[in-house]
Amino acid sequence: MEKFKLLVAIEPVNMLPEAQERLKTYADEVRMYTDVPKSPAEIVERIGEADAVLLSFTSRLTDEIMEQCPNLRYVGMCCSLYSPESANVDIRYAMSNGITVTGIRDYGDEGVIEYVISELVRRLHGFGCEPWLGSPSEITGLKVGVLGLGKSGGMIADAMAFLGAEVKYFARSAKPWAEEKGYSFTPLGDLLEWSDVVFCCLNRNTVLLHDEEFNRLGSHKLLFNTGLSPAWDEEPMSRWLDGDNHCYCDTTGAAGGERFLNHPHMHCIGVSTGLTRQAYVRLGNKVCANIEGYLVNK
Repeated sequence: MEKFKLLVAIEPVNMLPEAQERLKTYADEVRMYTDVPKSPAEIVERIGEADAVLLSFTSRLTDEIMEQCPNLRYVGMCCSLYSPESANVDIRYAMSNGITVTGIRDYGDEGVIEYVISELVRRLHGFGCEPWLGSPSEITGLKVGVLGLGKSGGMIADAMAFLGAEVKYFARSAKPWAEEKGYSFTPLGDLLEWSDVVFCCLNRNTVLLHDEEFNRLGSHKLLFNTGLSPAWDEEPMSRWLDGDNHCYCDTTGAAGGERFLNHPHMHCIGVSTGLTRQAYVRLGNKVCANIEGYLVNK
């Protein structure tokens, strides 16, 4: 199997020590940085003469950066890759310049599902707060709307249905497998109006909630955002949150900045609930599998 000359992780990539040891079998030299670079110039400096780079979701690898790294031929994203539009790497530039980009999926969903169930149960039962429906309630019979039916959205739908909720969803297209499970594809506005609880399970930088959508969503609703970025426009979200509504998310990026983090109706724990011990194992295995696949094919 061919090897890289220099493999550089330009920032923390959440790989366990045993996975980092495996990286040494793929390159003559491996460098692992433990802090996030502060500027594009620092990213270029860290890459240097490297022919392979690893990064997580906290830094961006733009065309301007890659132009200054002539030896680069492989980029391994140690985070979810769904589409070129949502990626933090300029994949189109990379492809047109002979640079292979790989990413991973479905490594941290289990922890996110546990988080949303935990927070929803606490709110419905009134653990540490007033019960949302006036008296302690179960998920049974709850009207749940899911926006985006990828891996995490599908798992949330399954979990809610298992616990007795009625589930409808909106996605780019109807999913036959979801219909077979009894999850009804519903136009976005109708879904928001119908739901008691809405889960936004969207790709990074995908915004579906604008003025009209918040008007349809209405009052006394719970909104969960499991994505890496806000699923809403700021101004209508601000007005909606000022009413009798609450929003839950795990990361500060999903909350949308200080304006919402300090709002009494925004519940953000400030950590990625998908990054569990088990998720780190899955992440490392998938990153290494991508590298091996690239080197074997070369």
